[in-house]
Amino acid sequence: MSVSMLSTFVKPMHPEGRKFVAIAAGITVVLFLICEYLGWIGVGLTIWVYYFFRDPERVTPDQADVMISPADGLVSLLEPAVPPAELGLGHQPMTRVSVFMSVFNCHVNRLPTAGTITKVAYRPGKFLNASLDKASEDNERNGLAVQLEDGRQYGVVQIAGLVARRILCWSKEGEQLQRGERFGLIRFGSRLDIYLPEGAEPTVKIGQTMIAGETVIADLNPSRNG
Repeated sequence: MSVSMLSTFVKPMHPEGRKFVAIAAGITVVLFLICEYLGWIGVGLTIWVYYFFRDPERVTPDQADVMISPADGLVSLLEPAVPPAELGLGHQPMTRVSVFMSVFNCHVNRLPTAGTITKVAYRPGKFLNASLDKASEDNERNGLAVQLEDGRQYGVVQIAGLVARRILCWSKEGEQLQRGERFGLIRFGSRLDIYLPEGAEPTVKIGQTMIAGETVIADLNPSRNG
């Protein structure tokens, strides 16, 4: 198999997944000792765990004034909504774009567009199905408020799902990140909510497939670009 073909099927794995792959591999060895059939099921499980934690390189658009999807998955909600109070983004509704990630999607999260992180806020909660509207309010979540160069702010919120039990965010308040830069990860099924800054317009529709770091989800200055 050529290098190019190999890279199509074998993707880099995020370091967070190493211990889980090791655990799955250990269970697989035990299952083979019990029954060969069960062992092969374990092999399949180990491959899936590796696949879940894959972290492929993405080609982020270099267009000015765009926001990209922070997550792989499907657009599940597109509506006005008040952002979580802990982010300090005010009490007025902002356009919210929600991207639902199944257990088969890549779960590494990327910043929608360049800015300075002004707030990182974690809130414990429930583990409802992440595709439900009420998951934004009731589920465990971790939110980032990000300020653009022009002073506008937007929010991106990691929401735990029915299976997810751990939200990871390695970015800190005061950090300046570029569009498409990795900022976190959620284990095993979840959702990302993006609260667009004032004046931005979504460029996606409900049901559309998103690719983190690549798919444009909003135009920051539609009047200028139109």
